[in-house]
Amino acid sequence: MRVNDALLGAVLLVFAGWIWWLTTFFPAFPGQDYGPNLFPRILAGGIAICAAVLVLRGLKARGRLLVLEDWVRQPARLASFLSIPVAALAYILLSDPLGFIPTAFLLLLALGLWYGARLLLAVPVAAGMTLLVHWFFAGLMRVPLPRGILDSVL
Repeated sequence: MRVNDALLGAVLLVFAGWIWWLTTFFPAFPGQDYGPNLFPRILAGGIAICAAVLVLRGLKARGRLLVLEDWVRQPARLASFLSIPVAALAYILLSDPLGFIPTAFLLLLALGLWYGARLLLAVPVAAGMTLLVHWFFAGLMRVPLPRGILDSVL
């Protein structure tokens, strides 16, 4: 699957505008010229500049906006391609009710098995990576991760 730079740039331009718009709701710090919206706006500006270059480059090339390759018509390959965004969406939907640890473990296990890892290897890798990521974000970085069903234990 090939996407024309103009289409990708237009999507990124909309994304940059969305980020900029979201920062208008950030609170201002009294007595300071800048606040918590500065860094996201710098990122949005950089994304917008790169997106504009992509749009101009894509329009100059005058190619088709989307070209579907043969692998897109193969269900297993398409499912493999979509597995990561689907896993991210599943994490968003399941992490609050289940909690980070069960959700991350189940998603990593499912992805490992889908991509061909044996169960004997997939289980300890999923468990180890889940605990490592939990330690890094919850312990070291102090990011509050959802506890879900493990609320009484953690």
